[in-house]
Amino acid sequence: MKIVKWEELPADMQTEEVRHYYDALCEKKFSLAMKRLFDIVVSLLMLVILSPLFLILAIAIKIDSPGPVFYRQERVTQYGRRFRIHKFRSMVNNADRKGSLVTVQNDSRVTRVGKLIRKCRLDEISQLIDVLTGDMSFVGTRPEVVKYVDRYDPVMRATLLLPAGVTSEASILYKDEDELLSGAENVDDVYVERVLPGKMYYNLKSIEKFGFWSDIGTMFKTVFAVLGKEYQGDYIEPAPQHENIEVEEESKV
Repeated sequence: MKIVKWEELPADMQTEEVRHYYDALCEKKFSLAMKRLFDIVVSLLMLVILSPLFLILAIAIKIDSPGPVFYRQERVTQYGRRFRIHKFRSMVNNADRKGSLVTVQNDSRVTRVGKLIRKCRLDEISQLIDVLTGDMSFVGTRPEVVKYVDRYDPVMRATLLLPAGVTSEASILYKDEDELLSGAENVDDVYVERVLPGKMYYNLKSIEKFGFWSDIGTMFKTVFAVLGKEYQGDYIEPAPQHENIEVEEESKV
């Protein structure tokens, strides 16, 4: 994995806010190379090992409701490039045309099988395909939809210096977004104004301390978090503008 020359970055990333993080990554060439090698080897191995589970999930999804096996929403990855993410479909077909881009608690669009695979985080394992192709990495900022990336402030664009990730420190700390927000009148505004700044705080800190072994540590922490271990962050959220607000992204880990 390489970092392109400064002048080759998209114009909206060639800013003073991004430069600090760019320079930090340029000093980690060995870790970047190891990161990509690890992504290729481990994703390929896991795809082979988990192929029976992929088949079982595919059959269950097709039996449960009409539509494709994968949910292929457009997301944003390194340098602002767009790609179509692989997620096992957990909602009715064309759910994004029948409601918001985020999934509220008890969303009627979630299928019976979808409730199970979302609870076990199995909808995310198909992103191994995206890791193998280079659209994503095991560790990195979760890939957002275009409409949210368009609302990034200048420093948030530094997170686009690396490929989007399956997991991250932010994903671990915000794994229960459905307990943070509920009943929002405008879920997009609540997500952008309350949740996204906190996630970006940790995403940017992760870039500053980036290293191959820190990525491995994040992966282990993710496993422990899925098994129930709780982690505490140091970000101070702004005071809520609504009471009992909850939102759950289609993209959460």
